[in-house]
Amino acid sequence: MKTEVKHGKEHTMAAARGRPSLTEHRRLQTRLEIAEAAAALFADRGYDATTVEDIASAAGISLRTFYRYCPVKEDALTPLFTSSVGQLLDALAEHPVEQPLSAAIEACFGTATAQRRLEDAARARRLVRVLGAEPVLKMRWLAAGREMQERLAPALASRLGAPVDSLEVRLLTTAVLDAFTVAMEHWAWQDEPGELVDLVRRALAFLRLDGLQVNPEPPVDE
Repeated sequence: MKTEVKHGKEHTMAAARGRPSLTEHRRLQTRLEIAEAAAALFADRGYDATTVEDIASAAGISLRTFYRYCPVKEDALTPLFTSSVGQLLDALAEHPVEQPLSAAIEACFGTATAQRRLEDAARARRLVRVLGAEPVLKMRWLAAGREMQERLAPALASRLGAPVDSLEVRLLTTAVLDAFTVAMEHWAWQDEPGELVDLVRRALAFLRLDGLQVNPEPPVDE
């Protein structure tokens, strides 16, 4: 009984702070561990040659636990897609609205998580190529992109001073995520790709995202 009360209190306090409870944090961590294990195997062996048993073993979990988090194999990577937006949201929160948007976006590449995932650049590039070549994984990537837009829009709306459902915010959200995606795909398929952060910087500069401003008042027809 005391344990239940303790967990319930923990969940209530975490919810009040707007952060996940300890239990939810552990679940999120398990999902990410599964995703990173699957990413490494897909990059090294390919999607078809990797079994659910392989992923569970690499993640150090049972098959039962795997299926609790991932009903099918192609679901394994989804947390890897969505966690990148979490890092971007943290970076946006740490950078004042007066600073260029590109500075906050580039800061994502300086996190310990991002550096660890990009440490083996060859493997990371192989994974991106697998994502583009496997239709079932590409569909998951596109679906995750829609979810990421919903999470990112409020943060960008506050920087633009525009309603979250405005055309401008929706366009900016799509442009930011597409800049990431196109830069990653270009990086993955080049023989000498250079640094991913440099490609993202080029993409943002080309789109001139730092210069975008929103006029909150619609034009008046004369």
